[in-house]
Amino acid sequence: MSSSPQPTSAPQSTTGETGGGGNAMALLVIASCQLMVVLDITIVNIALPDIQRSLDFSTTSLAWVVNAYTLTFGGLLLLGGRTGDILGRRRMFVFGVLLFVLASLLGGLAQNEAQLLAARALQGVGGAIASPTALSLVSTTFREGPERNRAFGVFAAVSAGGGAIGLLAGGILVEWLNWRWVLFVNVPIGLLIALATPRWIKESERHPGSFDITGALTSTVGMVLLVYGFIRAAQEGWRDALTLASFAAAVVILTGFILVERRSRQPITPLHMFADRNRAGTYGIMLCLAAAIFGMFFFLTLFTQNVLDFSPLATGFAFLPVSAVIAIGAGLASKFLPRYGPKPFMVVGAILAAAGLAWLTLTDVHSTYAGSVLGPILVFSLGMGMEFVSLTLMALSNVSTEETGAASGLLNATQQVGGSLGLSILVTMFGTASTNEFEKQLPLFQSQATPAERLQFERTGQLPGRWGDEVLTAGVSAAFVMAAIFTLVAALIAVVVIQVRPSDLERLKGGTGPGPV
Repeated sequence: MSSSPQPTSAPQSTTGETGGGGNAMALLVIASCQLMVVLDITIVNIALPDIQRSLDFSTTSLAWVVNAYTLTFGGLLLLGGRTGDILGRRRMFVFGVLLFVLASLLGGLAQNEAQLLAARALQGVGGAIASPTALSLVSTTFREGPERNRAFGVFAAVSAGGGAIGLLAGGILVEWLNWRWVLFVNVPIGLLIALATPRWIKESERHPGSFDITGALTSTVGMVLLVYGFIRAAQEGWRDALTLASFAAAVVILTGFILVERRSRQPITPLHMFADRNRAGTYGIMLCLAAAIFGMFFFLTLFTQNVLDFSPLATGFAFLPVSAVIAIGAGLASKFLPRYGPKPFMVVGAILAAAGLAWLTLTDVHSTYAGSVLGPILVFSLGMGMEFVSLTLMALSNVSTEETGAASGLLNATQQVGGSLGLSILVTMFGTASTNEFEKQLPLFQSQATPAERLQFERTGQLPGRWGDEVLTAGVSAAFVMAAIFTLVAALIAVVVIQVRPSDLERLKGGTGPGPV
């Protein structure tokens, strides 16, 4: 660690080719991997009903098709970033991509619940290795200043927009082929990435070190138990014994994780990174915003398909504007960051996201896509595009070369863990509000339902028709209220915690500034 600021020169490009062409191809390879990994979080959502019918999942176990991926992905990202530091980032990037390809193939061939869930968990492991090494490769491949800012802008736009692209791709694949192709599609893409990487990206310097396996396991298991506790509370209530036991075990194990990290010589999560208020604030903002964006996609998918009666393909197209507007927001932030710094974009982005979510709380059973959904998601997406560029730059600011993998892994981990944990909290809000609305609608149903509707209710236990739409809409609105609160907390953190120094702006412009800390 340097005890005082030292001037540094911009590093030379480390791509396999010189000039803009080599850099462009390197960025294409890195961004393609990130897109493949990120969109897999949502591409499967569209296929869930078909998966349920094909493999006889129960409704409860079906949720783990998503959770098995996001929890292993988020829980092991820190270890994944460390592997790149120690074993070489290009080497681990290719390994992670190939593991992701293998898991996707196995998932597409799955014949029962256990096989699919195991494949999804293995996908998460592959993504946890590939994603943080991809972000580290951006740091080591592109010169600091405008060149790296533009690369981060592309990377952030892909990361933020990948969810919407996944919904569209999932809709197309399910309607035109079948659910297995939402997994098979990763195979040719991943193989092309693995083949192109040695051509356009050089291997990074390897740093000696060891792997904190205990830290990785305790963090992952602790988060799984915490998420399970919230989901269980939504189904069985807060007094349920298993719910309480899950929360208690999560607290014990996560406390153990912190103790392990404090005593480890080479921890998976270097706790000293949180000593920098900007970096700590960045992680806190990402945690809140990830919860909001996961919730927005999840609940709007339910609303558009169940209340607006959109097909899977129509639902995918409905989310397509999200990617375009996120790219616009990311482009604006990348252009003006050197002039204004990241803090204004963090504050304004979070406020825009909160405004979009607050607008979505006004949806009801009479809402239309054009009148009640499109406007809010455009406002939300513009804010998120600004946020992801600013957060990515701030998280890696003043990080030594040896710890860029750990820093990028921690940023990705807070995104995935925040998304999983936040979604479980939103599901709890949804469950409480929808249960209350169910009790309100049940007497109306009993007095107005036709014999056919009564028979359907007896068979499924769910209110059909307009009564069911009222129940779902009430739950979705409650979830959006909590999601808006998450984004307001992010804005508050940006205002109070983040501090941008003149030397930071100088570094964003490509000039001299303080060296790594």
